[in-house]
Parts: sequence; C-alpha cells; structure tokens
Amino acid sequence: MSTDAILPFFSDWFRFDLAGASPIVTLTAVVLCCWYLHGAIRLWLNGRSWSIPRTISFVLACALMFCIATFGVNRYAQMSITALMFQQITAMTVIPPLLIAGSPGRLLLRSTPHRGMGRVLLKAALAGLRSTWARVLLHPLMPIAIALVVFPGLYLTDGISFVMGSRVSADLLLAFFLVAGVVAAVPLWSSDPLPRAPSFPARLIDIFVEIQIHAILGLILIRAGAPLLTDYASDHQGADPMYDQAVAGMLLWTYAELPLLIVLIVCLSRWHSRDRRRARLNESREDAELEEYNAYLAQIDQRERPGRSARIEPPSSL
Repeated sequence: MSTDAILPFFSDWFRFDLAGASPIVTLTAVVLCCWYLHGAIRLWLNGRSWSIPRTISFVLACALMFCIATFGVNRYAQMSITALMFQQITAMTVIPPLLIAGSPGRLLLRSTPHRGMGRVLLKAALAGLRSTWARVLLHPLMPIAIALVVFPGLYLTDGISFVMGSRVSADLLLAFFLVAGVVAAVPLWSSDPLPRAPSFPARLIDIFVEIQIHAILGLILIRAGAPLLTDYASDHQGADPMYDQAVAGMLLWTYAELPLLIVLIVCLSRWHSRDRRRARLNESREDAELEEYNAYLAQIDQRERPGRSARIEPPSSL
C-alpha cells in the first residue's frame, strides 16, 4: 500500500500553504522570534554575553511553530487523524522544551531596560511569576491533568471531532496545544528559579504517568476495531480511516514518547548532580566542624596544664 493511501497526500504536509495557515500560531511564532533575536542582539552589541546554543534552541522552536501552522499538515489535520496527532505532539512535546531551553525569562530580565516602559514590563512579569495563578499552573499535578484533557479527554470522548469541525476552533485548539505544552513542560525542563519548583520524585511521577497515558491511548487507537472519531471515520482523499487511526496510535508510542524519555534522563541527571553537590557541601561542613571541635579540645587541654608551654599538641583522630 502506498504512503498516500495511509497518509493522505503525505508529501503535501510539508509544503508551504499560506492559505491554510493558522494565523494565531503563525503570528505568535514570528513575534516571539523577532523579540528574542532583538534581545540577544541587544546584549551582544552592548558587550554582554548571551548563549548561542540557547538562541539556536529558541529560534528552532519558533521555526517549528511556524512550520506546523503554515505547512500543509495544518490543513490536513482536519482530514487525517495522523496529521492532527503529528501536529499536536510537535506542539506539546517537541516545541516547549526548545522554547524553555532558550531561557526567555532570563533574556527578558537581562535585555529589557530598567527604566520607562521597560521597568513597567519587568514589574508586570515579576508580578505574574509570583502570582497565585503561577503557583497553580506550576503544581506537580498540572502536567498530568493537561495530558488527561488533551489526549483521552479529546479522543476517547470524540470531542476532537467537534473542535476540528470549524477552521476557527481548529486554530484555537492548536494555540491551546502550545500553551498547554509550555505549562506542562516548565516544571520538568526549566533550570531557572521558579516560585514553585516540584521535587525530583514529583517530576519522575509526572513523566511516568504521561508515558502511560500516551501508551494506553496509542494502544487503543491501534487495536480499535472501528474508527473512534466521527469526523475521521470516512475516507478522505481515498485513505483508509483504520490505517490512519492506527498510524496515529503508533505516533503516540514513538514520536510522543521520545521527548519524555529525554526529559527523564535529564531529570535523573540533575537529581544525581544535586545530590553530589549536597554531599560535597555536607562533607566540607563536617570537616570544618571537626576542625573547630579539635581546636576547642586543644584549648581545653592547654588551660588544664598551667605553667606548661602554650604549644598545642595536634589533636588525636576521632
């Protein structure tokens, strides 16, 4: 069976299609990229350092946002569940880590002038970061809640057919996927200080639960004996809806799991590094306390031997 029989016009998915573009996400990608490059260039021109790898990461994320919103895959997301799943996974699990790795919050603090409107912008950003809403969004259970809503909540209830029924709601859904992906990824990926940073065990629980959600939904899509989604149950462009649905399930098993496996490795590495730093600090502190205690014992010994030399004998080992 040809590729086009399973994935309708697969070659057209990756062709620029401005007529079928999502205006919200397209504009967001362009604005974010321009702002970030402006801030980075401003720092470089002022002789201040800014990481080139971070810049590449953020610009790449903006480029991916632009592609999934303006290429043919955006148009075919209303016809093929595989196209929609590919778009959703990219928006929720691939783009957010690249955005977060760019440290846009740190760039905002370093590149924004601390006077005039810049001062107002910084105060607003700090107020938002310290707000109750920020603490709620950064709760350890939030990534799990988001994964439940956007995967089983939309696909097993056929809510995705209702949302994808119109061009406007489909554009809003794509924007929602991006926002939800960033909110879910910040507690797992961010290395910047957060008002509510989850513990490493909580992060591991989030990752394992999300992996299980993807695996279960993917298995359901692969093993289902009939189309599960009303709007994707009929042949579109001559494609078999069962094959289309099964390929979407396989994307959940492969493409969606890879970023989670990467963040799992990163999380375990950071946890190990933190424990090693703490162990070194505790060892240094214990050594300092031991030296202080030995000096104290030496002073006592010196006072108890009047008339003798003030020389302090080396302390005996404990």
